Amino acid sequence: MLNPHFMKLDHVTIRTHQLTLNRDFLVSVLPLIDGPRPASIVAAIDGHWLYFKDWPLVHLIKSAIEPNTGQQAEAIDHFAFILDMDYNEFKEKLIRLNIPFERNHTPELNRKRIFFHTPTKILIEVIFEER
Repeated sequence: MLNPHFMKLDHVTIRTHQLTLNRDFLVSVLPLIDGPRPASIVAAIDGHWLYFKDWPLVHLIKSAIEPNTGQQAEAIDHFAFILDMDYNEFKEKLIRLNIPFERNHTPELNRKRIFFHTPTKILIEVIFEER
């Protein structure tokens, strides 16, 4: 059994074709401000990170066009947890459980990230802060 020291919600990512509209709405209603994103993420996808105090709590990303409808999906893309535990131990657990995953590291933030889906295809990101 894995025994993390702590686990907390890191952020929620919202997929939208109306980036500016949603950004402006969220910052007008909630105590959020539009802030910086790592260069590697800026290069990969259009979007905004909305900060509460010093934490990028809401990530807005440009929605892709749905192949069968031609419409862009509006949805929560994924949610992310920070786990204070051994990265390799967690990775090995996913392998033992035969859960496919993708690794994606963000060196600018000193983080290792693992993405995987629930059985019903909900995307989960688990973040491990490098020390």
